[in-house]
This record gives sequence, structure tokens and C-alpha cells, in this order.
Amino acid sequence: MPAIPMSSAQIAEDITARIAAGEYAPGSQLPTIAQLASLYNVSDGTISRVMIVLRTRGTIVGVPGRGTFVPEQD
Repeated sequence: MPAIPMSSAQIAEDITARIAAGEYAPGSQLPTIAQLASLYNVSDGTISRVMIVLRTRGTIVGVPGRGTFVPEQD
């Protein structure tokens, strides 16, 4: 039986937890939208919405032409 895909909120919380646990360290680049969509078995659009939420919260930062990163610690 296939697993039920996670919701956008669940994915956002999972990525936040991975950052907090150090899986994605400060200054590191996150996987691409396509890679995350494959990891979570959801559409690119779902991951795009998650990225917007995480950027709004300040959990991640987007760098045009380079990708999405975990902000450096102050």
C-alpha cells in the first residue's frame, strides 16, 4: 500500500526539524525543488509552496541563480 504524501505543513515542519538537527547546516544549500519533490513524493508545486512558507519564516533564504540556503548563524 503506497504511503500517503505529507501535507505542505508537514513537509515544512520536517525540513525545519532537519535544519534544527544539523542535517542542513547553516550556510549549506538545500536540495533542488525537484529533488525535494522526489524525496517527499509530492509535486514540484507543493515544494514551491513549502519554500515560500520557509522563506517567509526566515528558515531559509533564496539566492537568485544559486539556490536555496540555510541562513548563517549570527
